[in-house]
Amino acid sequence: MNETVILQKIIKMTISNKPQTVFLRRLFFLVSLVIALTALGLFLLDFTLYGIAAVGVFALWFLFFQVADYQFIEFNDANDRIVLRYYKAVRFGKTSFNSIEFPQQILHNAHFENSFFGKMSDLTLIVKTRRGMAEYPSVSLTALPREERKRLKERFLQIMGV
Repeated sequence: MNETVILQKIIKMTISNKPQTVFLRRLFFLVSLVIALTALGLFLLDFTLYGIAAVGVFALWFLFFQVADYQFIEFNDANDRIVLRYYKAVRFGKTSFNSIEFPQQILHNAHFENSFFGKMSDLTLIVKTRRGMAEYPSVSLTALPREERKRLKERFLQIMGV
């Protein structure tokens, strides 16, 4: 067997951003609670205009987290399979868990799209199927530290043999 093939089979990577997403989730709900209590207090003290402004601040706070699209990410490439589990870190209501899993051999391309000067990043995986190419929905990597994003990109390039 070729040394490169042996080396690729030996190198396995696991990435998880659970501590970051737990922190972001707690931060979001704590600040939201403070804003809500402040708004309620302002309305009760008959400072209606300031209360409305506090509601506006909450709307901007919520909008920021929706645009940033922080997601919990767990990546694993053991046993010649790519497994990517993810879900939205900050969400009201039921959390929808998503998973992408396929053999490494069918990976055709991993497209990384950066925006806001590299602060936000999305990953789109394209695989070869019997009927042609299939594209998985984009996964936000915004909650991953920049070094982890770089490691993930390098690993996908290794898997694709580029």
